Amino acid sequence: MKDQPSPLRETDDDARKLARVLLRSARYAAIAVLDPETGFPFASRVLVATDIDGTPVILVSQLSAHTRALTGDPRASLLTGEPGKGDPLAYARLTTQCVAEPVERSNAFYERIRTRFLARHTKAKLYIDFPDFLFFRLKPEQANLNGGFGRAYQLDGSDLVIQSAANEAIAAGAAQAVRDLVERHPGVEESLATRLKAPESGSWRICGIDPSGFDMISGDLLLRYEFETLAVDADHICSNISKIAYSIP
Repeated sequence: MKDQPSPLRETDDDARKLARVLLRSARYAAIAVLDPETGFPFASRVLVATDIDGTPVILVSQLSAHTRALTGDPRASLLTGEPGKGDPLAYARLTTQCVAEPVERSNAFYERIRTRFLARHTKAKLYIDFPDFLFFRLKPEQANLNGGFGRAYQLDGSDLVIQSAANEAIAAGAAQAVRDLVERHPGVEESLATRLKAPESGSWRICGIDPSGFDMISGDLLLRYEFETLAVDADHICSNISKIAYSIP
């Protein structure tokens, strides 16, 4: 009997980029955890943001079933990727197997995560500081990318995380860098939306930057753009953004 051919393709840079975009452009995701009492998989929906290194971050109530499960067993699986018209299985999606790490309020990077989360989910300001809510960083261990029919790939966690010595410095100056950019170029966000062919919506704004790219948001829509090479500092990021917005097509 002949061996069946592997359904997996060789993982290349295009697959890695698609996987990163699917993860970093998600406003929410399906999360699967293990019920501590029965051991059965338990699926729920969570809001998602990303830390400066691209690690997904969730904000959850300690009263929820998935939070209790993560406290007992930190293993989780995150499904991201949105279907469109027609067959939902024809659209790309990413399943990321993660290890959940709670982010205590005393952690040095707590405020960074809080700021980045609120930039994407402004309505969370109503409950983000409630004592029973906490953040988890979901550290990617491995991932499976289905880019559509016949396009399956397996990735390592390192394929999804931004490996840059500039992460911390960029995080410290990210918010101010964006404010300065918009002040110097008041129309930059509108120009970006036009240049990147963003869906017609209300006004678009930059809601996050990192060495690998930037995020824009308009209402319920989120757009992720990945640079060709990693930026070395916040000024480099803003320079890249300006070139994208105002370069001749």
